[in-house]
Amino acid sequence: MPEITIEIGGRAFQVACQTGEEHFLQTAAKFLDNEASVLADQIGRMPETRMLLMAGLMLADKTAGLEEDLNAAEERLDKMRRELESLKSAPAQKVEVPVVPTSVTDTLNELAARSEALASSLEEKHG
Repeated sequence: MPEITIEIGGRAFQVACQTGEEHFLQTAAKFLDNEASVLADQIGRMPETRMLLMAGLMLADKTAGLEEDLNAAEERLDKMRRELESLKSAPAQKVEVPVVPTSVTDTLNELAARSEALASSLEEKHG
């Protein structure tokens, strides 16, 4: 089991971990160190147990907020999936395009022809 040195709040700690998990431990230690640095900037030097406790609590608070955000996002995603499935399973809507009866179009064509003839006739008389 490898031992690595991590630094948190300016203090070095020897920590053992499983082989192959060194990178994960270094990453976790970096998160904790970032929180400890914030504390050191705000409060100054403090006993290491208090620093570790406070930094851990700050990380836990951030994690809880992220979990709430994740849960809300998962709920929205589930809702959208249900809506999508509902839309996929709904019967296709028919769109009916009204068909104009031939008799109506014939009548309109005849009226148009008469109107054009009347307009031509008026132009000849007054033109």
